[in-house]
Amino acid sequence: MQSMTVADGTKVTMSGHELVFGENIFVPRDANDIAGDMAALRARIEEDGYLLIRDFYDRDAVMAARADILSYLAEQGCLDAEAPAEEGVIGPENEGAALRNEVVVNMKAYLRVVNSERVMAFFEDFLGGPTLTLDHKWPRAVRRGHSTGAHYDVVFMGAGTKALYTVWTPLDDLSLDMGPLAFCPGSNKLDVLRRTYGTADAHNDVTDGHLSRNPLELIEKFGVKWSSTPFGAGDVIIFGMYFLHGSLDNVSNRYRLSTDNRYQLASEPVDERHMGQHPDQIPKAENRKTMAEMREKWGI
Repeated sequence: MQSMTVADGTKVTMSGHELVFGENIFVPRDANDIAGDMAALRARIEEDGYLLIRDFYDRDAVMAARADILSYLAEQGCLDAEAPAEEGVIGPENEGAALRNEVVVNMKAYLRVVNSERVMAFFEDFLGGPTLTLDHKWPRAVRRGHSTGAHYDVVFMGAGTKALYTVWTPLDDLSLDMGPLAFCPGSNKLDVLRRTYGTADAHNDVTDGHLSRNPLELIEKFGVKWSSTPFGAGDVIIFGMYFLHGSLDNVSNRYRLSTDNRYQLASEPVDERHMGQHPDQIPKAENRKTMAEMREKWGI
C-alpha cells in the first residue's frame, strides 16, 4: 500500500496548470474517526462539502471490479501488449474507452461493488430511509494527458432531487501522477455559484458543463483552495450536487481507473434521464450556449 502523505512543495497539474501542495492545494481530512456516527457525518459534509472515508469498500471486491474494466480495455486493444494486463499500462496509441451502460451491464464484479449492500445500507442510514442508485453508472478509464475540468454535478443530473449524492471510488491504488479526484472543500457554500452556474443544465443550456479548466482562475475569483491525495482501492469520497471538483492530470503510463455513482432517497424525485437501459442521451448542441457565454451572462 502506498503512503497517503504528501510533502509540501509537491507539484501536480490540472489541465496543464501547476498546483503546489502547501501553497494552493492541500491534503484533505478523512472522516474515518466519525464513520459510525451519522449525525457527525451529516454535520461534516455540511461543513466541508465532502466525506473522505478510507477503506469503505472491501479491497478484494474493488480489485475484482478493476479486473472487469481491465478485461474490457484488453478486448478493445487499449492496453500495452508488452506489459501484464493486470498492471493497466496504456498502449502506444493512448486510446480512450467508452464505458457505456451497455458495456457496464456485463461487468458483474463492478456492479457488485457499486450496487452493494454496503453502500445502499450506508445511504439508508445517512439519509434516513430506503434509497436507490441511478441506473446510469460512470466507470472511468482516464488515459495519459487527460483530466476533468471543475464542475458541479447538479449541472449534469439536476432534473430530480437536489439531495442526490455522488460516491467517487478509486478502482486501484492511485498515486498523484495518475490523476485522482481534486476538489474544493467548502465550495458547497459558494452562493454566487449556486445561484448562477448551479442552475444550468448540460442537457439543455450549455455545450460544456465544466465551469473552468483553470484551477488557478477559480482560486483567484472565488477564493477556493484545492485538495487531493493519493487513494487506496476501496476508499471513497462522498459529496453532494453543489460541490466543485475535477481531477488532476494523468501523467503516468497507466489508466486511472475509478467510478462515480449516485444515490438518493427512493421517495425523492429522480432524474429520469439517468434511468433505464440507455440513460443520459444528451441532445445535439444547436440551441445551447458555451460556458464562456453563460459566465459572461452570470457575471462570474
